[in-house]
Amino acid sequence: MAGPQWAVRCQDIVKTYDTGGQIVTALNRINLDIALGELMMLVGPSGCGKTTLISVIAGILDQDSGVCELFGKNLQTMSSKHKLAFRAENIGFVFQTYHLLPSLTAAENVSLPLIINGMKRKPAERKAADLLDRVGLGSRTTSLPGQLSGGQQQRVAIARSMVHSPRLIVCDEPTSALDHQTGHNVMNLLKEVALHEGRALVIVTHDARIFEFADRIAEMDDGHIVRVRDQGK
Repeated sequence: MAGPQWAVRCQDIVKTYDTGGQIVTALNRINLDIALGELMMLVGPSGCGKTTLISVIAGILDQDSGVCELFGKNLQTMSSKHKLAFRAENIGFVFQTYHLLPSLTAAENVSLPLIINGMKRKPAERKAADLLDRVGLGSRTTSLPGQLSGGQQQRVAIARSMVHSPRLIVCDEPTSALDHQTGHNVMNLLKEVALHEGRALVIVTHDARIFEFADRIAEMDDGHIVRVRDQGK
């Protein structure tokens, strides 16, 4: 029987920061594999390295040492232009602070990854509107971010991360501003995406209400992965 196909393979990842002359180790020899079709959650106390790790995985940060491969590709060996193109096609990222453009409507914000990848504006916005409807914002497609609540803005950001059907979706606290039912609805949608052939999902969260959606949970502390828990699914 064939083994799993890997979306992410991290080997001995080290990342440090210089904080005014003091070197802080954010990631200390991290080893983590994430399979295609898997929903992996990263949990642990604030400051333990979770957001740094997903930033390395998504190619936003470069590690000091070690190797992180996405779908068999090492982003650190790519040119800046090649890396940007690879990320635009293959990765969706939900930032904790949403990063919505204030002058664009919800549909325009969601359509941006499609337009960046070459789709015409009108069909891109139609596809964005369809996805906004799936996250419960079908009536707010023409609203600006400033006209939306924090939870609504979060759902716009989640829709934007998914609209171009990336093979890897990386989320930083995607349900933190959502009520229980909306959070579960969003997680069901994300889980549906993760189970698609050739896709994977990594979520940083403190929200114990959504742990049930994970296939595995990696517990982090002080820059280390201390345990990876299989949810038995």
